[in-house]
Amino acid sequence: MSIEVLNESGFACEEIELAQCARYVLDEMRVHPRAELCIKLVDEAAMEVLHVQWMDLPGPTDVMSFPMDELRPGRDGVEPVDGILGDIVLCPTVAQAQAVEAGHTTAEELLLLTTHGILHLLGYDHAEAEEEKEMFELQRTLLLTFLASRGRG
Repeated sequence: MSIEVLNESGFACEEIELAQCARYVLDEMRVHPRAELCIKLVDEAAMEVLHVQWMDLPGPTDVMSFPMDELRPGRDGVEPVDGILGDIVLCPTVAQAQAVEAGHTTAEELLLLTTHGILHLLGYDHAEAEEEKEMFELQRTLLLTFLASRGRG
């Protein structure tokens, strides 16, 4: 599995841990072992440009996902396909503000957003109440089991 983390934000964070979290989530979701993912961290100005360009919404956001080959999780009887999963763009300063509000660390918020972004790349969404429930429960389980595997949480 190829996971590239590019920190262009100027914000100090644990890029290796983001890659480890992504690998964990992709393995748990049975994504093909040769799938490719890029996680890019950007500042608020760059995120705002993307947010306006792709979502037509003002201001920076926390995470955006850009799927490429529309890969889906492997399921019983269905083998995963290899290809380029896509890109996740994170804004650490927005994540930092959200972390303060949520009462946890910025590092944990970035792990949460990485997990969230991967689920979007795999076709999960939260536009409808039922979709939101499914996605957020899965997101929570994946993040908590990742943290537990590292002796945290």
